Amino acid sequence: MTDGTPAPVYGSAVTKVEPFGVDHIPDNERHGRPSSQFFVWFAAGLNFPIILLGFSAAWFGLSFASAVTAIVTGAALGSVLMGVMSRMGVRLGVPQQIQARGPLGFFGNFLPVAYINVFAGIGWAAVTVILGGKAIAELTHLPYWLCAAALTAVELVVSIYGYNMINYLQKVLTYVLTPLFLLITVVAVIRGGSFFHADPHASGYIGATGGWITFGGWFLSFLVAWAPFASDYSRYLPDTPQVITRTAWYTGLGNFVTICWLGILGVIVGGSATSSDSITALHELAGPFAVPALIAVGLSALAQNFLNVYGGAISVQTLKIPVTRAQAVTAICLLAYTISLWGNSGTEAKFKVFLNLTAYFIAPFAAVLLLDYYLAGRSDPTRIAELYDRHRILDWGFIAWAGGVAASVPFWQSSFYTGPFSKAYPGAGDLSMFIAAAAGTLLYLLTYRLKPLWTRDGAASPVPSTQSPTAFTGS
Repeated sequence: MTDGTPAPVYGSAVTKVEPFGVDHIPDNERHGRPSSQFFVWFAAGLNFPIILLGFSAAWFGLSFASAVTAIVTGAALGSVLMGVMSRMGVRLGVPQQIQARGPLGFFGNFLPVAYINVFAGIGWAAVTVILGGKAIAELTHLPYWLCAAALTAVELVVSIYGYNMINYLQKVLTYVLTPLFLLITVVAVIRGGSFFHADPHASGYIGATGGWITFGGWFLSFLVAWAPFASDYSRYLPDTPQVITRTAWYTGLGNFVTICWLGILGVIVGGSATSSDSITALHELAGPFAVPALIAVGLSALAQNFLNVYGGAISVQTLKIPVTRAQAVTAICLLAYTISLWGNSGTEAKFKVFLNLTAYFIAPFAAVLLLDYYLAGRSDPTRIAELYDRHRILDWGFIAWAGGVAASVPFWQSSFYTGPFSKAYPGAGDLSMFIAAAAGTLLYLLTYRLKPLWTRDGAASPVPSTQSPTAFTGS
């Protein structure tokens, strides 16, 4: 180029396979508009399980007004978190999982990423394939295994192409899915919508406050589960103050609108639903409009799993497993498909278990990342080189994360495990995620000024502050 800046090798090409994995994105590759983040997250949030979560308001015995305020509060908190973590990607130009090497250390980051992003990513991908596969099988009368395989194949191809194609298709899916979910909304409300008062005799009633905390926490958890991927879809945007600010707003808005919309819809129609099976419930709600409703569920599975599979593949590379991004995508898709064949019953229960467990582990992870970014100077791009330095093996952020998770265990409230505090005081609601974040925050504040716990050869290698971060790729 005339100014000496090298021409981009990837740029904005949609049909070109993304050449970057966990690399820092150099300035000449920065492209796109902040509004792209609205479409990425709006499409990802258009999914039927959010409606199913809303069904639980009546089970908890909440009033309609209480249920709506719980959803709005949970969605607002989660959307702020997503907005802030998305802007971190614009500033630093690296995936969220790589950013975590800052407070946790190069190898200290392995355990949380292995669980939070790889294991949970595969699990979420499997749950989503199950829902989409069931919807397509119901629509086409083809075998479930074939429908699930077709969905998985599309997710595999798109995730291999990577960032630009995912951003493009999320925008397309937003325009396709929005009228379909609007149709579901109108038909479901007309056929079975109702407003209701609090019911202390409901089967799941644990008190007005405890029910409100647990119910709202589910919607917050849904967005907390996305937090470790937020920067992955913003890291190519140009690093300017205006883009950073607008990215945060668009990310937050895209998440907030879909969570509130579908969650409140679930509350309105929940009292009339007689089945907890997703597809059966969808038939009940949509009636003669079941066909477009099933199409919506099938397509929404793609909008979610593009992010699950792509983010999971980046996580695999963060763990230094010697595979390409394409190989990681293939492995994740095969594992998710296999799990979907084994676990295609009781999907809603599995969905809630994943929702709880991922939030318990991710909440302190997100807290540590945010504190490191704003308190420890990680927002400085000249320090990006530290994220690729293997000499700082383990840092105190790992202790803050692990301590946050450990502190939350007595408060866990799940079909998988219920902690002693929750057994003794069920009326308090599920406080686990908040305890985990608070404990992680406290431990980080007590330790972040200390020297790293473990460095190779006894000291971290020097990292010149003037080193160009674009030199650090693929490590």
